Amino acid sequence: KGISENCDRCCTKTGGSCSNRRMAAQQAYYMLTRLDLPCARVFLRSRAPSAGGLANANLRRWVGWTRRLGRPIARGNHGRVKIKRQTPVFDIKWIRENPEAFDAGLKRRGHSAISAELIATDEKRRAHVTMLQEMQSCRNAASKEIGKAMGAKDIVLADKLKAEVATLKDKLQAGEEEERQLNAALAEKLSGIPNLPLIDVPEGVDENDNVEVRKWGDPPKFDFAPKQHFEIGEAMGLMDFETAAKISGARFVVLKGALSRLERAIASFMLDLHTSENGYTEYLPPFLVRDEAAYGTGNLPKFAEDLFQTTNGFWLIPTAEVSLTNMVREEVLAADQLPMRCTAWTPCFRSEAGSAGKDTRGMIRQHQFSKVELVSITTPEQALEEHERMTASAEKVLQRLKIPYRTMLLCTGDMGFASRKTYDIEAWLPGQDTYREISSCSVCGDFQARRMNARYRAGDKDLRYVHTLNGSGRAVGRTMVAVLENYQQADGSVVIPQLLRPYMGGVEVIGLQE
Repeated sequence: KGISENCDRCCTKTGGSCSNRRMAAQQAYYMLTRLDLPCARVFLRSRAPSAGGLANANLRRWVGWTRRLGRPIARGNHGRVKIKRQTPVFDIKWIRENPEAFDAGLKRRGHSAISAELIATDEKRRAHVTMLQEMQSCRNAASKEIGKAMGAKDIVLADKLKAEVATLKDKLQAGEEEERQLNAALAEKLSGIPNLPLIDVPEGVDENDNVEVRKWGDPPKFDFAPKQHFEIGEAMGLMDFETAAKISGARFVVLKGALSRLERAIASFMLDLHTSENGYTEYLPPFLVRDEAAYGTGNLPKFAEDLFQTTNGFWLIPTAEVSLTNMVREEVLAADQLPMRCTAWTPCFRSEAGSAGKDTRGMIRQHQFSKVELVSITTPEQALEEHERMTASAEKVLQRLKIPYRTMLLCTGDMGFASRKTYDIEAWLPGQDTYREISSCSVCGDFQARRMNARYRAGDKDLRYVHTLNGSGRAVGRTMVAVLENYQQADGSVVIPQLLRPYMGGVEVIGLQE
């Protein structure tokens, strides 16, 4: 209040152009955002018309700074998650100029046309913004005239102008609240729209319409009926679902002894392969993330029910993709920093909502599992080539382990929400006599980058959104499932693949006695 009153008195004489006013605007905005008061932007626009442009230009900087200092953020429940600040997911200008192409892309994903509704919402928002700008111009002009009237000692005119300014101020405050509501309405509609598929993605409804791209290795032949992984592990006494259920409920497991070490060995092998041969840098990121991070990768708000949330508002990561990709959130990278290639071995947590009755036994579908994740940040020109490279890196894991697999190109109906194109790598599981997905590698275009406001400098004055990719370098538990089933022996033992033996302290076979 003190800052604003001083500024009002000062600007009566200076016309609102002094540096003190601009500095005061920054100080006021900082204090108000630290206090989490909703009137921050109204305060700046109404009290500091000449500094409003500067304050708005620095809006993202101040919000980012205060959030990093730990200011609380708005949170909702799992039914309706509220993100404090949503960056537009799609370029509404592009939608206005290409409504048919936009609707055609959505149709391929099984969604109805929505461009007309989005454009109508945006037109209403733009018309309202124009009205506010005109109103603000009138207020600025009237404010300047007050100074002239006071200088001419025309008290009647000055009072009339002050009353006009006060009326415009009230209208602006009400109008800015409506503007926020219109912006939020458009952002909410855009945030629930899936990414548009690339032209070479086959159209389809579900996994039955996916297309096989290639197959590697021949399924092993056994002179006995092969068992499923949970039958092997339980017979060894090293895979305990009953104890896990007593501790945590369904879809958990306790691994013991050699199997616990085997999971660690597989993860270590994957990390060594990706960092030493495939050019990835290893990270150990947070396992708990904020709303904005989950929103950035597309998990919020649409898929909140698939995640676990702590009582103080953090989200447990469903994959390290969330943490790794968000490392570039609100950053401007240099072009020579790209591509960035990141990998991490982390626990992952998923509620498996909608999976009732699926894979109820074993380690295929669990609430908690570990995974080695691959994430790449690229320029638009690098993205598709990087997608093929990432998929090849994931395939190399199974090739080195000598586990047969096939690579599938997912159809439009089976792709993830943020993906433009996805390859699934499916390992052969003899116990199930089928291929099962063990890795997914997706290219997301600028879909996630827009949500994160992650950009790179293509030229001196040319800022562009980065493109993001993510893939499983692999799910460690599912890879162990494939090892157990493909390397099982008639007596119930399991041979350790050659390249994993150094990680297992030289152990060559896990037997029943283990």
